[in-house]
Amino acid sequence: MSRQDDLPTPSPLSRRVMLGAATLGSAGLAARALAAPRGFGNPDAPAEGRINAAIPGAASNPGPQNPALAAQFPNTGNPPATDINGLPQFWASFNNAHLRQQSGGWARQVTQDDFAISTEISGVNMRLSAGGIREMHWHQQAEWAFVSNGTIRITVLDTKGRAQVADVNAGGLWYFPAGLPHSLQGVGPDGGEFILAFDNGRSSEFNTLLLTDWIAHTPPEVLAKNFQVPADAFRNIPLDNLWIFQAPEPGPLASDQQEVGGSANLPPESFVFDLSGMKPTRTTAGGSVRIANSVTNFHASKTVAVAEVRLRPGGLREMHWHPNADEWQYYVEGQARMTVFNTGPKAQTEDFRPGDIGYIPKALGHYIENTGPDELVFLEIFRTAEYQEISLNDWLTRTPKAMVQATLNISADTIARFPRGIPDVLPG
Repeated sequence: MSRQDDLPTPSPLSRRVMLGAATLGSAGLAARALAAPRGFGNPDAPAEGRINAAIPGAASNPGPQNPALAAQFPNTGNPPATDINGLPQFWASFNNAHLRQQSGGWARQVTQDDFAISTEISGVNMRLSAGGIREMHWHQQAEWAFVSNGTIRITVLDTKGRAQVADVNAGGLWYFPAGLPHSLQGVGPDGGEFILAFDNGRSSEFNTLLLTDWIAHTPPEVLAKNFQVPADAFRNIPLDNLWIFQAPEPGPLASDQQEVGGSANLPPESFVFDLSGMKPTRTTAGGSVRIANSVTNFHASKTVAVAEVRLRPGGLREMHWHPNADEWQYYVEGQARMTVFNTGPKAQTEDFRPGDIGYIPKALGHYIENTGPDELVFLEIFRTAEYQEISLNDWLTRTPKAMVQATLNISADTIARFPRGIPDVLPG
């Protein structure tokens, strides 16, 4: 075939399909075979996908069904013919995670115990009512957060005794390094909801180091010595931890800030960041991307980087991979499908909706497509200080054309039409 041809010369129909059509004498099967894209990889070779069913009954599924669940995952029950072999499950969801409700709000989580592939990140979805408090605590892991609605007041103390109190609104982030003590409280009129990402897949909201637990399990005479007050002062402490509890709504932010030292006692790097308020890192006809990491803008976030992706209907988060970290995804709005590619070859497609989680191991190729009528919004979260990606478009357009032509058997004219640079998001 000439290198100047825009597409490979159509190859003969697969021997398997032709023999099947002849043997069955099925005009419908022959018509399906003739309609199949010939010489374009699947479904001719290898024989994957429903299009390769030899007779109609081969694609049926007459067994027990859960139609509501099946409708949520069309690409699981009928995957693209380009899917091959299999991958570890890379879909999970807060929607079917057990919810722990207490007086001031609720939380649910997905850790590696529930989602085996997620080794680098565990996730929590939490809501605090107006005045609801996630009690004073700290973690052995760093905590990163994204507020999906409402407002949360955070308090945090760094290792130099510098305190920050801030209100984080929808679209805002916070980051607390491992070991720094902090608290969270919902602000009126309706509190707030957020997700937490811990930089360890095993981390759990149920194994945090809680102030109430420590005080309750310290001898009263030690408390008296430590705080230099009579032991009797602690006679009414809670004997069980509070975790999430209801309290009066907090007062004015400025008053709280002044009480802990004001601007003279602030940490040098803010532990909060307004992701939604920043100018998009990249905008195209397909949507936009905002990137926050410690290298460029959110300097306190030493172990977690994020990209917020917005895709217009039909838009594509281009084919790419991340060379320095696994990707933990959180779907905020809309619906999507994603295919993940690994050596083998292995390729698998899954569907995602709000509240769902995706996970892609480091360096595995993938794309995300908006399959719904509305804007798709999702977060890409990484356990790393610096956001990095490799764009397939960028690689192919920055490699000598002769090399790409020889590898893919496509024309120089075709390569010249590829998007250049790193488009990130492409129109449908």
